[in-house]
Amino acid sequence: MARYNPKDTEPKWRAAWANANTFLTPITPDARPKYYVLEMFPYPSGRIHMGHVRNYAMGDVVARYKRAQGFNVLHPMGWDAFGMPAENAAMERGVHPKGWTYDNIAAMREQLKALGLSVDWSREFATCDPEYYGKQQAWFLRLLKRGLVYRKEASVNWDPVDMTVLANEQVIDGKGWRSGATVEKRKLTQWFLRITDYADALIDGLKTLDRWPEKVRIMQENWIGRSKGLRFTFKFAEKPPAGHEDGLEVYTTRPDTLFGASFVGIAPEHPLAEQLAAADPAVAAFVAECRKGGTSEADIEGAEKLGRDTGLRVVHPLDPTQTLPVWIANFILMDYGTGAIFACPAHDQRDLDFARKYDLPVKPVVLPPGEDAATFQVGKEAYVGPGSIFNSQFLDGLDIEAAKTEAVNRIEAMNQGQGATVYRLRDWGVSRQRYWGCPIPVIHCEACGPVGVPEDQLPVVLPDDVAFDKPGNPLLRHPTWRHTTCPTCGGKAERETDTLDTFVDSSWYFARFTDPTAAEPISKAAADHWMPVDQYIGGVEHAVLHLLYARFITRALKDEGLVSVEEPFAGLFTQGMVTHEAYKNAAGEWVEPSDIRITVEGNTRTASHATTGEPITIGDIEKMSKSKKNVVAPEDIFEAYGVDAARLFVMSDSPPERDVQWTNSGVEGSWRFTHRVWNEFDSQPAGDFAHDEADAAALALRKGAHRLIGFVTDSIEGFRFNSGVARLYEFLNMLKAAPAEGASQGVLAARAEALEILARLISPFTPHLAEEAWAQLGKSGMVVDAPWPKADPALAADDERVLPIQINGKRRGEIKVKAGTAEAEVEKIALADAAVLGHLEGLTVRKVIVVKDRIVNIVAG
Repeated sequence: MARYNPKDTEPKWRAAWANANTFLTPITPDARPKYYVLEMFPYPSGRIHMGHVRNYAMGDVVARYKRAQGFNVLHPMGWDAFGMPAENAAMERGVHPKGWTYDNIAAMREQLKALGLSVDWSREFATCDPEYYGKQQAWFLRLLKRGLVYRKEASVNWDPVDMTVLANEQVIDGKGWRSGATVEKRKLTQWFLRITDYADALIDGLKTLDRWPEKVRIMQENWIGRSKGLRFTFKFAEKPPAGHEDGLEVYTTRPDTLFGASFVGIAPEHPLAEQLAAADPAVAAFVAECRKGGTSEADIEGAEKLGRDTGLRVVHPLDPTQTLPVWIANFILMDYGTGAIFACPAHDQRDLDFARKYDLPVKPVVLPPGEDAATFQVGKEAYVGPGSIFNSQFLDGLDIEAAKTEAVNRIEAMNQGQGATVYRLRDWGVSRQRYWGCPIPVIHCEACGPVGVPEDQLPVVLPDDVAFDKPGNPLLRHPTWRHTTCPTCGGKAERETDTLDTFVDSSWYFARFTDPTAAEPISKAAADHWMPVDQYIGGVEHAVLHLLYARFITRALKDEGLVSVEEPFAGLFTQGMVTHEAYKNAAGEWVEPSDIRITVEGNTRTASHATTGEPITIGDIEKMSKSKKNVVAPEDIFEAYGVDAARLFVMSDSPPERDVQWTNSGVEGSWRFTHRVWNEFDSQPAGDFAHDEADAAALALRKGAHRLIGFVTDSIEGFRFNSGVARLYEFLNMLKAAPAEGASQGVLAARAEALEILARLISPFTPHLAEEAWAQLGKSGMVVDAPWPKADPALAADDERVLPIQINGKRRGEIKVKAGTAEAEVEKIALADAAVLGHLEGLTVRKVIVVKDRIVNIVAG
């Protein structure tokens, strides 16, 4: 018996697929039904990790399965190649971002090809290719012409050492993630995309995405944050500040709590706050202190609540006898609503924390069900539940929704405000002060203002001759690139030196894949054929921003006539992470798993350094990350166990939407499975064998094989890959119980049929092994070109049922019976079951209810 050797087999079949152009999808589609499967493309960091293996193996299972089902499958690959890591590498290692990026792409391409992915590599591109970002510049200019692109002054995180704007995620404890400098809030003129113009469409479109995870749809809906409320004005109690004679406009979603107002708060960036700061150094110092925090809602929410009383007071709109103080507060967002709120501390936790800190009134106005209005008070936690309104004059006794309506009606009748719909979503700031990104195709002219680059001058290509010896954007220092002439008046002008957010690059790449050679940014004919993406796969960490921006850009490009679909991804699957234990030595330094020796004594696991013997602390199971060195190199696993074993393990150990813990014992189990599968194919004798319907063993094997088709098909369709793999393991045991040696003609015929089915079913999971097995059977062509097996209904029919046994409503066991077994016989078998007898001990059976082929209920007392 020949031993299976993946080191020889796997490269052989990858070469065979490449030589035959097996996965090439012609630009001109054929008559087969289309299926577009796509995994979120990777950032070229230089090495793939096991998370990549899991993500792309899942997509490959779907792609190969759909191909076998007769679909014309589009399964492309590219690189999300712009961004700060390449620029940081340039500064730290003295290399150019371009060379660093393309070297990493070359290395990772070979690693991904080693996975045996059914990818059409002819469509590959990187977002840093001028051919790609030039097309991006073209559609950007169309959006600029339409008014969807604009410039405005905005508050940003500014790193004064690196001299660049930082994303919120790059601000750690108020400091720049790379420089360690205290981050400042600055106002800079930035480019924006009007995503808010599509807010309603983006929310309403979520209802059509019935193949998206519900949690992702909820996350997007919450991020957009459509809310109905009241926009109204507080009049100043005394002489209003200059420029604010009309009062102070606020927005609220809880007008029902107006009588619980304790103070009015404004954001540190509010025009009134800035006006007061210009006249008062103490206010200016407070505003500067607020600017040290991040700009994201999460940063602001988690920061210590800070406030300053301005000394101004406003009149309550529904109770003119009452005035409220105006405070500057660091937890108020300038970009939401009007940048000003009224605070009802009793029913909002932020307001309550602030009020307790500064000793401001807390007046409850929503009475919880069952509480006494005379005694109800709010302590450390705000009450945000249902109830009736009290302490609120004409609103007393109304429920919350009715009180909202009445409050809005009163304010509108007074001409002091009106009902309004507001969104948490803000326009998308796409300016980045860095070199390694898509140049914004705009020229600045003193006479003409910002002017779009003429389309015949695209792409605006990044210059290669830049230096990173100084902080900041090298495009600002380039001696020639920045300087040009105005395309409108011909005068001296300068190019825009900001580059685009990398989320722009990934917001349309899936459309370009449909024809990456098109002269237009998107070939409408190709996009109309292939889009939407039938199955998109990626991490849940991209559930909001990437997916939201891609949905927005798709709608914007549809309005430009470049595509016909509104939603880019018909189906979405978010896979779990690959995790591993983390290890530390006595000095608190992280240690790589490859340097660890694990010893097990009884139930106790201890770790030591494999070379020095030093005791090692076993830490938590965490996402694999380079920083904690708990990364397992895929190439080491491929070398030791083979690619198919690695693919199989990441799909077999847990449901794909959950995290999978990487263990050597787990991948060893998958490796053993591949060898057991091969042994069954290798032991099968060649020849034609006749089926024997009278051979019970042969018939059982055939039934098992045809039922397996349904199980594996359902597992792939339902993204339950681990369930499908488990069924393959079970069936392998059935094959092993019917060995070829000494078998009857009927069993040999059943084995031959079963092995042919098995080779096709394992092909999406372990494609190299499947090809070798197919060849061992003497089949013509390759298994990748073989159709998906179809089950014989008569053989696949399940003639056995597993019936759960409930005793007094609780499940206490199960029995197996033939389908259609008479109720009296089922009752007899159930009452004789050992587990059931154990639970009935000391009880008298009062009644047995048999639901045919489904369940047995026993009532006992």
